[in-house]
Amino acid sequence: MMSPAIQALFWGMISGGALLLGAAFGYRFNIPSRIVAAIMAFGSGVLISALCFELMDEAFAQGGLGPAAFGFAAGALIYTGANWLLGRAGAKHRKRSGDQQPSEEQDSGSGTAIAIGALLDGIPESMAIGLSILHGGAVSVATVAAIFLSNLPEGLSSSAGMRKAGRSRMFVFGLWTAIAVISGGASLLGYTLLGGLSDNVVAGTTALAAGAILAMIVDTMIPEAFAETHNGAGLVTTLGFLLSFSLTKLAG
Repeated sequence: MMSPAIQALFWGMISGGALLLGAAFGYRFNIPSRIVAAIMAFGSGVLISALCFELMDEAFAQGGLGPAAFGFAAGALIYTGANWLLGRAGAKHRKRSGDQQPSEEQDSGSGTAIAIGALLDGIPESMAIGLSILHGGAVSVATVAAIFLSNLPEGLSSSAGMRKAGRSRMFVFGLWTAIAVISGGASLLGYTLLGGLSDNVVAGTTALAAGAILAMIVDTMIPEAFAETHNGAGLVTTLGFLLSFSLTKLAG
């Protein structure tokens, strides 16, 4: 049986690998924008449910309202600030599947900004996996499933946009392979660095990850989800939320 630390590394890489799998489909196949947007809406609902019923519930149960609220607000603030800076550098539309992403010729340095942005998006999710092991002694199946299901459309939509912006195959798959490996490392760090700290610190960090994830959903996933599906985005997002909610209750 794997040690908790190895579990954190393994499941972090598995969830990050979903980005690579989604990228393969998005780069290889010309998937209609409406389909990509619907899948993104579904992934948004999955993540919203996971951060509500897994991360924030655990943070509140372990540390109470104070650490949970502080961490949640701090995570959203940190993510929003970093995302704003990256947006000014050319990474604003990194999860869009259409022609919104700039090419390197149009915006020099945007490729680096997009790579950093992808890393920024993935780290809170990966840390949540390691933190789930701290809370329960074993990885949360619902958390891993939710992050995996949401990473598929993220990789799919983003790589489709990168292809249309003229990014090379090496750039696209090198980026997502690196993110998958780093995701495993972030999950491992989430478990090892916080293992000996107080309940309040662990609770605040869990809530911080949740706040960053929610800010990421609204800033980068919902725009793509709504762009093409419009009124249908709410329904598809609801279905994703329901699936993740069901996984949480069945796993518990």
